[in-house]
Amino acid sequence: MSVESVVCDMARAAKSASREIAKCSTAQKNDMLLKLADLICENSAGIRKENAEDVMAAQQSGLSTAMIDRLTITDATIQSMMNGLREVVALEDPVGSSSRTFRRPNGLEVSRVRIPLGVIGIIYESRPNVTIDAAALCLKSGNSVILRGGTEAHHSNQILAGLIAMALQEAGLPKESAQVIPVTDRSAVTTLLQQEEWIDLIIPRGGESLIRFVVENSRIPVLKHYKGVCHVYVDKGADFEMAERICFNAKVQRPGVCNAMETLLVHENAAPIFLPMAAENLSAAGVELRGCEKTCRILHQAKTATDADWPAEYMNLTLAVKVVSSMNEAVAHIARYGSGHTDAIVTRNYERARRFVREVDASVVLVNASTRFNDGGQLGLGAEIGISTTKLHAFGPMGLEELTTTKFVVFGDGQIRE
Repeated sequence: MSVESVVCDMARAAKSASREIAKCSTAQKNDMLLKLADLICENSAGIRKENAEDVMAAQQSGLSTAMIDRLTITDATIQSMMNGLREVVALEDPVGSSSRTFRRPNGLEVSRVRIPLGVIGIIYESRPNVTIDAAALCLKSGNSVILRGGTEAHHSNQILAGLIAMALQEAGLPKESAQVIPVTDRSAVTTLLQQEEWIDLIIPRGGESLIRFVVENSRIPVLKHYKGVCHVYVDKGADFEMAERICFNAKVQRPGVCNAMETLLVHENAAPIFLPMAAENLSAAGVELRGCEKTCRILHQAKTATDADWPAEYMNLTLAVKVVSSMNEAVAHIARYGSGHTDAIVTRNYERARRFVREVDASVVLVNASTRFNDGGQLGLGAEIGISTTKLHAFGPMGLEELTTTKFVVFGDGQIRE
């Protein structure tokens, strides 16, 4: 069969299966996820063997150390996959819940009830554990899912796909509810993106180039975020010790993730005291500072920032620093260069905090806390499929509820419209 035929058949089968999985009880879905956790445990040696083939091929092809690290399945990764499945089981099932019920003057009872989206296509790179995490969230929320992992993780993803199919069948659910595209040909992605008749949403997870390719080639709505250009603004009169801890955590804890701080904005009244204090620990941790003219006058070790630094997502130990004359300038800077991902203010002033929250347009806005908290688990969602910086239909971390939509359900007793 051609690649196009394979993908088209999978999409049609997923649509058919989505009608079945949408009707399943919470108990049925949870049973399937627990069976999958057991199967991963029982087949851990086989998973590691297939993954070793992927890692060896990745090393021979010259894949970066960071990519190989994300590709590698360790005992801890396997345990994490099992724990993740059990955590999803413990989450409340959003399907069928009513967000609002009211009665109209004519006696009609109107409700908004949560329903699955239908079929979700997920395109991702490197991390094979995403295969399990994404399948679990989609299935628990009553959706079918088609997964297309990176070529570098082909063997790992195929053995995990087999285990998912086995768990679905053992639980009496259609195995087409969760499928992994079995071919490595890149044309499979393009074909997948054309299946608007069968697929309801595409979620790409990976670098900016992957996401832009998906957006440019998809006929299906795409949930996306291109960059995580995250800011921390240190206000005048802020608690400097608190601000230093927040900035250090936001930049240094995991610099290669999308919710790490990339630009530090500091009010000019705070800068002479705060910047040397913050720079000492940041520099000791290996952070390269790139500052505006005012910053460089205070911090002699800082390199002069260029226009390219303000919209940059470094994803490493590099930090842009700008001294601003007011909160207005800080908010304007974020509006111009931010990516709508995560922005924070450190302040003692309640009114300025409320204004920052109101005026900054980001999926998560924080007051006196690290940008690293923009994460489904940290925000109480239990798990997430990704972080959306678009507003249709979700904004921010996407958990189970964000993988559903609502429909109106109306009960009457014979009413007709006059």
